[in-house]
This record gives sequence, C-alpha cells and structure tokens, in this order.
Amino acid sequence: MTDTHRAAAIVPSRDLKASEAFYKRLGFEVISDHGHYLILADGRGWHLHLNETPGWPARIEDNPLGLYLYVEDVDAVADRVRDLIIEPGTPHLKPWGTWEFAVSDPSGVLVRIGRIVD
Repeated sequence: MTDTHRAAAIVPSRDLKASEAFYKRLGFEVISDHGHYLILADGRGWHLHLNETPGWPARIEDNPLGLYLYVEDVDAVADRVRDLIIEPGTPHLKPWGTWEFAVSDPSGVLVRIGRIVD
C-alpha cells in the first residue's frame, strides 16, 4: 500500500460527533478536521471520510450504504464494539469464507469487519 494508490469511502453522517465516536471505537482517528467534513484513518490502511449530511437518510433503517473493513485481528475489533454487534454469536465463519461480524454506524451504514480465512 502506498499513499498515492488507495481507496477511501466518503460516508454521509447525520451526526458528525456521533459518527466520529463510533469510528474511533473501531480504531480510526481523525487526521484532518474541516468542520463539516472529517478524514479518518487507522494508520495501517483504513481510510474514511465523513461528510455531514443532516437529515439523511430520512429514516436510518433505509440507509443503503455499507462498508467492509478487512483486518487481521477481527476478534480484537469485535471486543471494542461487542455491545453494537448486530448478529449474536459473531464474529464467526461465514459460508463465503470470511471470519466476520457486523455493526451499524449512527447513520445506519452497515459496517462489516472481517478477514478472509485461508
């Protein structure tokens, strides 16, 4: 990975402070603050931009967005957000070959955290 070749999701946020706190629990830190727009990273490859969008989506449960964050130690991340995990008993092995779990951010973005099982 290099700083000149990477991808970063731009994620709408109804409540920027709540979203910032949520993503910090996953391991992100704010590396650039522009008031209504935050850039976050974990220092190991995850990058995320939060864009303040009050009132969107109209109903949180209608948010169609999702993120998949790959990480080596899935269980360590799960321990930081255990109270937010959507599916009881996870992380666990999924039929498609990943060890993963899922949480929902304050704006309803589905966030899956996992690793490919060899």
